[in-house]
This record gives sequence, structure tokens and C-alpha cells, in this order.
Amino acid sequence: NNGFRDYIKTLDNLKNKISYNEMESKVDSLIKELSIYKNNIDFYYKIRELDRNSSSFNQLSNIKKAARLIYLNKTCYNGLFRVNSAGEFNSPFGYYKNPNIVNEITLRAVSNYLNEADVTFFNGDFSESLKGIKKGAFVYFDPPYDPVSQSSNFTGYTNIGFGKEEQIRLKEVCDELSKKGVKFLLSNSATPFILDLYSNYSISIIPAKRAINSNPNLRGNIEEVLIQNYEN
Repeated sequence: NNGFRDYIKTLDNLKNKISYNEMESKVDSLIKELSIYKNNIDFYYKIRELDRNSSSFNQLSNIKKAARLIYLNKTCYNGLFRVNSAGEFNSPFGYYKNPNIVNEITLRAVSNYLNEADVTFFNGDFSESLKGIKKGAFVYFDPPYDPVSQSSNFTGYTNIGFGKEEQIRLKEVCDELSKKGVKFLLSNSATPFILDLYSNYSISIIPAKRAINSNPNLRGNIEEVLIQNYEN
């Protein structure tokens, strides 16, 4: 259902293998840990600040790290995963009236799926994850989008960022996949840079809604692209 897909997408956006692993193997403990988390601003910033001390943070159990990540996603502003230059989570409190911090039904559904399906999670550079891929495989790329303007230039999912050089490197990976006979589908912003970069591939422009922008007038429908190297 939509809730299940949204939860998978949420965790995927967070790029955190721990959350997947703990949901798969220790869902009861994860639910129990989440149940103590509170929806108030003081508690939020207390939990958010845990990664400011790396030695203390590294001593947290995987369950506590996974619960923290899910909690922050459910209670921060617009569910935005963002870090500063030091790699510390820095999205502000969302002021939601009743966020669904402990979505037990969905957590158990995802846990069941991960236990029943043949799924492997890799946490690292995208090019490394594709080593050994064979002809006939399919790859979907959902990178940080190319900024549509100077005022909408967020790529801070990690402290490294994902700028023009990374976009070009990703395109080069797509070229290599095509040479190997691997199909790929990639989503990104419909910027002149991206349209030119992938001009030798099939490009479809689609409308998408955006709720986050420093300029309220720029929120709403924008154009995105789906890029592929195969015929439908």
C-alpha cells in the first residue's frame, strides 16, 4: 500500500543501513524503543544533538540509532533529512500536532517483507555498489537532484554533498551500464544541465509536487525527468 511504499522511500532517503537491518531483525525492540520518544521541541533537540559527540554516539546500540533516525524523520520539518558540514543532522523541529512516530503496522509489514524477500543493502558509493553487475540487470538511480535555482540548491543529504562533478560521474556510470547491456532508469530535475548531460538517452518530463522551498511561490508543481536507456 502507499504507507508501505512511503516508509521504504523514507528510509531509503535517509541512507541508513542500520534502520533497515534493525527493522528486519529486531522489530519488537525497535517499536519498544520508539514508544518512549516524545513529540515536543525540547526532547526533539535533545535527540537531534546526540550526534554532536561522535564517541558517545558510536556507543549507542543499533536499535537506539535506528529509532533516533525514524523519530527525527517523523518529527522534523517536512521529514527533511539534512546534515551540516560536520555530518550532523540539522533539520529543525516540525511542530506537528500528532506525528505517527510508532507506526507499528507499517514497521511490522516492512520487517516481514525484508525477512521474506532476497534483499541486500549496501551503504557506500553508488559506483562501488554496481561492481559485478551483469547484462540483463536493472538499476534505478534516485540521486540528490540538480538544483533548479541558486535559492534551491540543497544537496546536503551528506556532508560531502552531490554537485555537478558527482552528477557527471553518475552519467558516466550510466554510460558504462549501457555498454554492459544493463537497463537503467534515473530521476532528476529537469534543468538545462541534466537535459544536456543525458541528451543521448530517452528523457520523459513529468510533473512533481514540492512542499519545501525558502520561497513559498516556488512550492507546488515542478518538472522532473525520467531518463532511461531502453524502450518501454
